[in-house]
Amino acid sequence: MIESYRDLRVYQIAYKLALEIHRISQRFPDFEKYEIGSQIRRAAVSIPITIAEGYGKKSSNAEFKRFLQMAQGSKEETKVLLEIVKDLGYIQEEEYKELFNRYDELGKQLYKLHQNWE
Repeated sequence: MIESYRDLRVYQIAYKLALEIHRISQRFPDFEKYEIGSQIRRAAVSIPITIAEGYGKKSSNAEFKRFLQMAQGSKEETKVLLEIVKDLGYIQEEEYKELFNRYDELGKQLYKLHQNWE
C-alpha cells in the first residue's frame, strides 16, 4: 500500500542515485565541484524531489503524471552531465556505464509508473 512518496520504488531508486552522484561529485577537481559538480547534483536531486512534490500536490492523477514527466527530464539531464564528466575524465568508463544504465532503468520505471498511475 502506498501511503507516502517514500513508498514509491522510483523515489527510493532516485534518492539513492542522487546520494551516489553527490558523493561522486565530491571527487571532482575543486574548481569543478562548484561548476559541473553543482549542476549534476542539482539535476540528480531534482528527480526524487520532483517525485515527492508531485505526490504531495496530486490534486489529480494528471497532475502527478506531469511531475513524473518532469522527473524524466531531470533524469535525461543527469545522463548528459554524466557523459560530460566521463569525457572530462572525472569518472571512469565503467562507473559511467553503470550509472548510465541505472538511470536508464529508472527512466523505464518512471515511464511504467506514469502509464499505470490511476
